[in-house]
Amino acid sequence: MNATNPPIATAGRRSVELKASADRDDAAGADAVSARAERPQEPGDKGADRSKESKEQARTPPGSDKPSDGLVDRVRQHPVAIGISFGLIVVGLVGGLLWYLHARHYESTDDAFIDARPVFVSPQVTGSITEVAVTDNQIVHRGDLLARIDPRDYQAAVDQAAAQISQAEASVRNLDAQIVAQRAQIEQARKQEAEAQAALKFAQDENKRYQDLLRSGSGTVQRAQQASSDLQGKQAAFDAAQAASIVAQRRTDVLEAQKAGAMAQIAQGKAQKAQADANLQRTELRATIDGRVAKLTAAVGALAAPGQSIMIVVPLDVWVTANFKESQLADMKPGQPVTISIDAYGRSFAGHVNSIQAGSGTAFSLLPAENATGNYVKVVQRVPVKITFDQRPDVGLGPGMSVVPTVTVRP
Repeated sequence: MNATNPPIATAGRRSVELKASADRDDAAGADAVSARAERPQEPGDKGADRSKESKEQARTPPGSDKPSDGLVDRVRQHPVAIGISFGLIVVGLVGGLLWYLHARHYESTDDAFIDARPVFVSPQVTGSITEVAVTDNQIVHRGDLLARIDPRDYQAAVDQAAAQISQAEASVRNLDAQIVAQRAQIEQARKQEAEAQAALKFAQDENKRYQDLLRSGSGTVQRAQQASSDLQGKQAAFDAAQAASIVAQRRTDVLEAQKAGAMAQIAQGKAQKAQADANLQRTELRATIDGRVAKLTAAVGALAAPGQSIMIVVPLDVWVTANFKESQLADMKPGQPVTISIDAYGRSFAGHVNSIQAGSGTAFSLLPAENATGNYVKVVQRVPVKITFDQRPDVGLGPGMSVVPTVTVRP
């Protein structure tokens, strides 16, 4: 019995010792708490006290006065910071009000750009380019030579048309002379006709007289036959003179018709010469406006064809196309002053509203919106507004350059 029981006795003693140690620790903790409560508070214990106060404030019911007392204490502890914060809030509110009162007089957009109507220079005749009188980005004035096309073929056409006119004019002069001579022949034929008519009248009277004498027995048959034969001869002569007069008149009509044809040839020749002169003039391509050369593709020796653009002349007179939202147009009217800020130069120029397009930009696009089909989502539309400069800017401007216009909608 004694050989087997010693381990059990040892385990019992260990459990008793552990329990006694735990009781001693609890007693030491209680003594420490009592000692901390009795000794005065030290500076190092403020954090604990604050934590305790926070816990107590969290446990305080909503109707208690302790939270407000804490806020007042904090205000009292930081009066300068609270004053600065309040001042900043007031300044922000006043500044926002002043900004609104100022900004409501203006409408601005960054969806704006320089616009113009560039002239695409293209030849109207076919030929080889013999001269290019300008270079890239060069400023040209109206009437300045831009390029020249080989004019030899067109000069030959002018000379040919002039020769045809000269030939037709010579024909007209010749016909005029023939008509004058023919009129003289007509006058002569008329006189011959009058003379034959007088001779015929005499022969008629002579024949009648001798026929009467023959019937009365006072004249001879021979003389009566001779008078009758003479009458027939005079009648034939009168008929021939009359026919000659008619032929002469008809000949004049023929000459007049030939003259009309020659005059028509002159008119045709003049029309051909005018066309040839125009084509010859078109071999010189000249500027139609004051502007700057851009996208120059012409080169000496290249073949130019009608409709083929060889350069573009951008006009010096440009304007601004600003796409304002439709909600910005309520007070916008033509004539209102505009401040135009150009991004490329960082400068502003004065202008005014010229006109407002009658419709949104999408209404005139290649594929306009079809709001009657599908699901409709309302989108604020933009309306192009044309803004012109009060004076031509002293800087180089071209289509597509970005600007920011600010319109004064309220004075």
